[in-house]
Amino acid sequence: MSHFWRLKMMLTWLAVATAIVFDASSLFAASPQVVRPAQPVGGPTVVQLNQQDGPHILLRLDMADMIDRRLRATRGDIRTLLMGAKIGFNGLAVSGKAVQVRITDPAQIDAAKTALSPITAPAADGGVREMTLDGSEPGLLNFLLSDEGLKHQTSIAIAQCIEVIKNRLQELGVAGPVVQTTDQDGILIQTAGVPDLQILGNILTRPGRLSFQLIDLSMPVMDAINGRLPVGSLVLYTQDDPPIPYLIEKRVVLSDKNVLDAKASYNAQGDEPVVVFRLDSKGTAWFRQITAQNVGKPFAVILDDSVISAPVIREPIDSGFGQISGNFTVQEAKNIALLLRTGPLPARLTIAEEAR
Repeated sequence: MSHFWRLKMMLTWLAVATAIVFDASSLFAASPQVVRPAQPVGGPTVVQLNQQDGPHILLRLDMADMIDRRLRATRGDIRTLLMGAKIGFNGLAVSGKAVQVRITDPAQIDAAKTALSPITAPAADGGVREMTLDGSEPGLLNFLLSDEGLKHQTSIAIAQCIEVIKNRLQELGVAGPVVQTTDQDGILIQTAGVPDLQILGNILTRPGRLSFQLIDLSMPVMDAINGRLPVGSLVLYTQDDPPIPYLIEKRVVLSDKNVLDAKASYNAQGDEPVVVFRLDSKGTAWFRQITAQNVGKPFAVILDDSVISAPVIREPIDSGFGQISGNFTVQEAKNIALLLRTGPLPARLTIAEEAR
C-alpha cells in the first residue's frame, strides 16, 4: 500500500504567499485553464481490435456505474422539480433501470406530470428521448431509461472518457498514442515506448473525483453503522488497515469542477512533496461562505469515494489556493495533480486487456 493511503493527509490552505516557499500565483501563471470535455454531437469512429497492432490497452466502460450515475442524477432532478412546484411526494428511489416517485395527493398527478415533463423531453444535443414515463399505477410515476437513452449516454461517456484519457497521456508525456473506440463500450489505446502498461492503465482508469464534504456530527459514526443512517448522510472509509469510518453529509461543498489547475510542489520547509491547486472564483466564494459558517467543525476531503483527510475548519478560508500535504513521494504528488488537472472520468473504466 502506498504512502498516499497509509497516512492521514492534512489539508492546508494558503492564506498568504509568505507562508510557503513559492508564490502560488506565479506557480500557476503560465498554466492554461482546464478545459472540460464537451458533450459530442456525434459518436466517435469505431475501429476493430487487431492483436497484431503492437502494445495496447483495451478499456471497458463500466455500464452499471454509468447507468447508476444517470439514474441518480434523474432522481435529483425529480426532487428539485417537484419541490419547486410544491407538489408532495414520497418513495423517490432508483429501481433497476428506472426512477420511481409516488405523488401523495392524487389530485396533483397531472400537475406533477407537467412539472416533470423536462425529464422525458428529448436530449438537447441529439434529440434522443432518454427517459420514458410509465404512469399506469395510480399515484406512481415510473421513469425508465430507454434503450435509445442508454445508447446515447454510452456514446457521450465514451467520447468524454477519450478526451480525459488523451489529456492524461499528454500530461504523462506518452509519445504518439492512438486512442479509439473498438465497439460500443470499448476504448483501445495503442502506444509504444511505455515500460509498464499496467501502471499506465491504472493511472488512466482512476476516476479522479475529488470533493469536500462536511462531517455529520449528529451521532457517533458507529451508531450510524449499527443503526439507521441520518437522512442526507452516508458512511465512507479511509483506506487505512483497518479502514476508519466517517459519517459524511452527502452535500458536496466543493468539487474537482472548481479546480482550475494543480501542480506538484514542496511544502514551506522544502522537504515534503505536496499538491497545490487553484480554485475558480465560484469555488473560492462558495468555500469562503461554507467555512465561515462552520468554524470549529471537521470536513472531509474525499478522493474516489475514500476519505483521505478530515481536518477541522479553524477559520474562514478565503484564498483561491489550496495545498494537500502528506508523506507523498514525488511521483504520487505528480499523479494526484495530474488527476485534478485533467478532470474526472464520467464513468468508471476497467482494464479488459493488456498486450506488449
